[in-house]
Amino acid sequence: MIAWRLEEYDALDSTSDRCILRAKEGETEGLAILALRQTAGRGSRGRQWEAPAGNLNLSVLLRPDLPMAQSSIFPLLTGVAVADAVAAFLPADIAPVLKWPNDVLLGGAKLAGILVDAAPKGDAADWLVIGIGINLAEAPSIAGRRTTTLALFGGQAKPVDAARTVLHYLGFWLDILAHSGVAPILDAWQQRGHPIGTELQLTGAGDQVSGRFAGLSPSGELLLNVGNRIERFSTGEILLGVRS
Repeated sequence: MIAWRLEEYDALDSTSDRCILRAKEGETEGLAILALRQTAGRGSRGRQWEAPAGNLNLSVLLRPDLPMAQSSIFPLLTGVAVADAVAAFLPADIAPVLKWPNDVLLGGAKLAGILVDAAPKGDAADWLVIGIGINLAEAPSIAGRRTTTLALFGGQAKPVDAARTVLHYLGFWLDILAHSGVAPILDAWQQRGHPIGTELQLTGAGDQVSGRFAGLSPSGELLLNVGNRIERFSTGEILLGVRS
């Protein structure tokens, strides 16, 4: 299992930007950077990720021995790890739900988000930086989205404790990937994800597609049943999950 080196800061502009800088300087994998407050956090699709004090702002550096084409598994793997970490702080009858490709929900509202930055080295990945934001105590507003907090569901966690728990589960699932490949990660994601048959709307590149969730492809693509035909999607944003 990776020996994480957790560095804690009172405030940073962006934990991922700091991690990327360290990666470019040659830092070895296992670096984890926690900021109690971020002033310029980044979310998916170029959005700003608000990071008030009391929430988790964590980024980690990996140097996986995998082709760059397989890096799409890491948002899914991280989602599983974050869901398991969140569940460790919740009552037993409350479970987080994963929304493809990089969100964690509680009660149908966004609790956490994941952002992966990567740099190639030939056909392989030189480094990956995974940014993880979890609303532990405060729920920032996101236009058109419901947000929530761990605290609203009875979970209490300080950022450093949440960070250590996330790193534990992230290390666990990275070991599974290293020893058993992608299949157990996909199975674990689907066990925690929106149920098969959930009605979804997917938007991307100006298009919108509606269908029913039909699982994940062997490479982690979203499968949608659209007009009784299974279609694959490698990018996009889910706008509606009726039962997720």
